[in-house]
Amino acid sequence: MTEEATVPMSALRAALKMRAVAYAHMVDVMREHLGQEKAQEIGQEATRRLGEGMGDAFKQFAPNDLAGLKDAFLGGIPGIGDLFIPEVVKCDEDELQIYFERCPLKDGWTEMGKSDEDMEQLCKFAGAIDGGLFEAAGFTFAGETWKPGQPGCCRLRVLPGPASDDG
Repeated sequence: MTEEATVPMSALRAALKMRAVAYAHMVDVMREHLGQEKAQEIGQEATRRLGEGMGDAFKQFAPNDLAGLKDAFLGGIPGIGDLFIPEVVKCDEDELQIYFERCPLKDGWTEMGKSDEDMEQLCKFAGAIDGGLFEAAGFTFAGETWKPGQPGCCRLRVLPGPASDDG
């Protein structure tokens, strides 16, 4: 049994809720000091860098093993099936699509009473992690974050990456 498996779901839920609250406060403070556009730019760059640091774990599947990427990516998500509810919409040689029906960050922002407009911005802020991760791993990322009126949460779209020039 791995160490992650011994963490109680309640502790994982609390940690992810704290992450959601932290993101919300960061966005609010940056927006107050810098305005919406600059706050969004800085926030997305920071979370993108976080994702880039995670990309090495998936480089072995680049540029085009989307099935291997899918298995490794989904296998590493804590609380999958309870806190995060992904649905693989497509996985073939051309594209990997994963739709998240549920995300604990969005759940946390809903509990905070954030408006749809704030949640859309927060999803962009937090969702930049995915672009950083998949692109640093050697794939092309074309996902979309949640928008008001849509069900669920983000939609990840990962395409094969550019072929290596090391050839």
